[in-house]
Amino acid sequence: MSSELITTELVDLDLPDTDRRAAIRSLADRLVNAERVTDIERFLDDVETREQQMATGMRGGIGIPHCRSAAVTAPSLAFGRSSTGIDFGAEDGPANLIFLIAAPEGGDSDHMAVLASLARRLMRGEFKRTLLDADDPTVVASYVREEVKP
Repeated sequence: MSSELITTELVDLDLPDTDRRAAIRSLADRLVNAERVTDIERFLDDVETREQQMATGMRGGIGIPHCRSAAVTAPSLAFGRSSTGIDFGAEDGPANLIFLIAAPEGGDSDHMAVLASLARRLMRGEFKRTLLDADDPTVVASYVREEVKP
């Protein structure tokens, strides 16, 4: 198992779902397949609990669902891109770029550092444009790894 935060198999450049829960499940499936999540239902429950506390949509077409969960084996970031947009509760509309942050329950504040680093990058038009235009999951994973360092 790779210790990288994001790998090629955690990138979906054509997220087919328009429903928030279905999109999160699709990205979570990638985390399970990469052996980073051991119990998808528990993980999804933890993500949903966090979503109910406060919407994770950001202005500019961004969704950042995240949680700490006992089902997570390693800090991970799954990325999905939606051409139709998915409602994550942002004031300005649906998200086209979705980042699912998964942190181990007993982990330290690493996932908050990832969240903060990611949020800073997302303020840059160049970062978002690169992710919107990319056509190769390997390039996306490498780019995000380089840009988002806890």
